[in-house]
Amino acid sequence: MDKKLDVYYTKEGDTWDKIAYNVYNDELLYIDLMLANVLLIDIAVFDANIPVICPDIKPTNNANLPPWKQ
Repeated sequence: MDKKLDVYYTKEGDTWDKIAYNVYNDELLYIDLMLANVLLIDIAVFDANIPVICPDIKPTNNANLPPWKQ
């Protein structure tokens, strides 16, 4: 179980949804980021250089999404 974790280092002014968009190209995955970083959950706007763990998130089934979201 030697799995490498991806870490994103914040930039001044980053927010959870902005980090999710930068990492996963989907701002709605901010919830997964928050759950993986419970010690940072009370931060709304980040200072620079804070490490945020980015879990490996499996793609969801796009069949139920509207065409512009697929």
